Amino acid sequence: MVVPLEMNWRHLLFENWPVEPAVMDAHLPDRLEPDEHDGSAWLSVVPFTNAAVRPKGVPERFGIRLPELNLRTYVTRDGVPSVYFFSLDAQGVASVVGARLFHHLPYYYARISLDAAGDRVRFRSRRLHPGERPAAYEGTYRPTGDPFAAPDDALGSFLTERYRFYTQAQDGTIRYTDVDHEPWTLYPAEARIETNTLLTAHGFARPDADPVYHYSPGLDVVASRSKRP
Repeated sequence: MVVPLEMNWRHLLFENWPVEPAVMDAHLPDRLEPDEHDGSAWLSVVPFTNAAVRPKGVPERFGIRLPELNLRTYVTRDGVPSVYFFSLDAQGVASVVGARLFHHLPYYYARISLDAAGDRVRFRSRRLHPGERPAAYEGTYRPTGDPFAAPDDALGSFLTERYRFYTQAQDGTIRYTDVDHEPWTLYPAEARIETNTLLTAHGFARPDADPVYHYSPGLDVVASRSKRP
């Protein structure tokens, strides 16, 4: 990244599937290894909204609202547990172009809406990026049960308590960004996902296992500049 960024992530659903580590390894760049929980790698789709994206130190009121849809997995490099992003679909054209050119992130332009009413969130995304395979995602989700601290839950911690993410830049190089935030507060969640072609757009067969859902109301994040390992 050119400068560190501050972001307010809100209304997140973590839709998570266990997959064979060998399947995940075939989709990863060299030098990144699938991280495993209970013998499985994990693939996640995460719809949410960035409530206020802005350079670090800029007041929140000047931030840009940016609904997003991420496809990600969990990796290690040099023993550091991290996230790897296959794709980040986002609403804003300028934000997508800037993220690709200056932040080395695999953003795709999409038409996205997120509507929250009470504890229920309605999310719709349709990828419109020129020259790329279309991908659509549509569903409704909400928290259920009692909140819990992610570090106190083995799977919740594995899926969310990560403070570095990797991407592959357009020139094929690997980049990483460190992120800083408070520990996640999660809820069990239920979701009715009506459409999801994001997995097949990136070469994944839909996993046989049912997804595990977690919801978070969100947290505030500071992300470092993008760096080369």
